[in-house]
Amino acid sequence: MGPAPGAAEAPPVIHLWDNGAPGFESRKDAPEVAVQYGIAGINNPSLTVFLPPPGKATGAAVVIVPGGGHRYLNIDVEGYALGRWLASKGVAGFVLKYRLAKDQTMAHSPYRIAVEEMQDTTRALRLVRSRAAEWGVDPARIGIIGFSAGGHLAAMASMHYDTGDPAAPDPVDRAGSKPAFQALVYPGEPDEIVPTRDSPPAFLVAGSLDDLADGLSRAWLLFKKAGCPPSFTSTRGSAMRSISSRTRIPWGPGATAFTTGLPTTAT
Repeated sequence: MGPAPGAAEAPPVIHLWDNGAPGFESRKDAPEVAVQYGIAGINNPSLTVFLPPPGKATGAAVVIVPGGGHRYLNIDVEGYALGRWLASKGVAGFVLKYRLAKDQTMAHSPYRIAVEEMQDTTRALRLVRSRAAEWGVDPARIGIIGFSAGGHLAAMASMHYDTGDPAAPDPVDRAGSKPAFQALVYPGEPDEIVPTRDSPPAFLVAGSLDDLADGLSRAWLLFKKAGCPPSFTSTRGSAMRSISSRTRIPWGPGATAFTTGLPTTAT
């Protein structure tokens, strides 16, 4: 399994930092490793870009954060497949390869969930917003979707964001990191989700047999209590198993967030 889908498609890959991740520049040329269900060994985080066909773009965009238990990335099913689907609907998709705190190809990963993984996630949002004009994207309609461990990161990025640093020498760091909307698909650590009235609109997905379904139900109540009621789709059985088996993704009515973009202003 290669780092990108079929060579005929050749979607562009943009690294989050030109010279490698800060503090880990010496690792930027280390090769990624194909593993069962995906890839691991990510040391030079990147975005794979799926843009809509000419004339079909809606201006909306989504940063896609695959799962894999922080051990690997389920990059095809929870990444490239969704990127292609979104592009076919007129929505730009940006698949994030992020560093892994429990990387199964490393005896001791130097990366941490709350530090390097989150750094990659917020950097991805800033990068897309900083190059919005180039990619035909409305900077106020850039959302995030995450699956499992990636859902954990998407939720954290939707709680911990800023407007950027206008004095930063790096133009990417001048862009804000707040997503316009969030889609959390069987996200890990749902008990850590603490929304506020200012939280981005949310679309939550879980199956009745997913271990984290109860925690996500609690999160839905917290969104509602905070005055930010989300769209919540619960499927029979396991949503995780359904998506991993390449069956139809159970988006439900909240899918309009991706096909039309939400009229929400993000900073």
